[in-house]
Amino acid sequence: MNEQVIKALKHSRYRVLTDSESLKEVYRLRYKCYRAENSIAEDERGIMTDPFDETENCVQVAVEMDGKILSAVRLHIVSAASPISPTVEVFPELKENLERGEIILDPTRFVVDPMARQQRVPLNFLTLRVPVLATIFYDVDIALAPVRPEHSAFYRRYLGHKPVLEPRVYPGLAKRIELLIAKREQRDAVLARTPVFGPLEDFPDSNVDFPKLPGVSSKVGRSSAA
Repeated sequence: MNEQVIKALKHSRYRVLTDSESLKEVYRLRYKCYRAENSIAEDERGIMTDPFDETENCVQVAVEMDGKILSAVRLHIVSAASPISPTVEVFPELKENLERGEIILDPTRFVVDPMARQQRVPLNFLTLRVPVLATIFYDVDIALAPVRPEHSAFYRRYLGHKPVLEPRVYPGLAKRIELLIAKREQRDAVLARTPVFGPLEDFPDSNVDFPKLPGVSSKVGRSSAA
């Protein structure tokens, strides 16, 4: 798997999105992917977005290949200073972690273009690198994986996530979502087992230029992930 990802990385570029046109492209990709699985209702606008896309602790990252966005993931870096995220809203038990001063990573809206998936491009692994790199850059204490139960085995196998809360209704989605988490101390084991999830100095475009965010700036800079 590592070799396949390395090969794909040679043609890939990671971008933090802030301009409206790129964001609209991602919102269209989200809609396309979620509708393909009947996970959301039809929308004549052909886009999928919500107020969480506008919060100050939100970072939108896309993976481009040959100049086209083929996958994306939305990150919320959650702290006592910026406690808003979709998964914290659904699983309010996480607020106890914030009260202890912990930093939480909440990755959502993980999408991969269906056509690229059919061509067996390992975009799921390329995109999964984004939250892993974010845990390093922001020195995250807990990484969440709010996923459908049928996807949990993937996160357990590759990222060492463990289920902590039963599936619940998730705003805007037709299917229930369960919560898995991985703690900071698991990170080294994950990177030792799958090095391509971490920073790769031989591939400059494979790292992410994460921005500094409110409430986590004191921890930014301890890593050279970006």
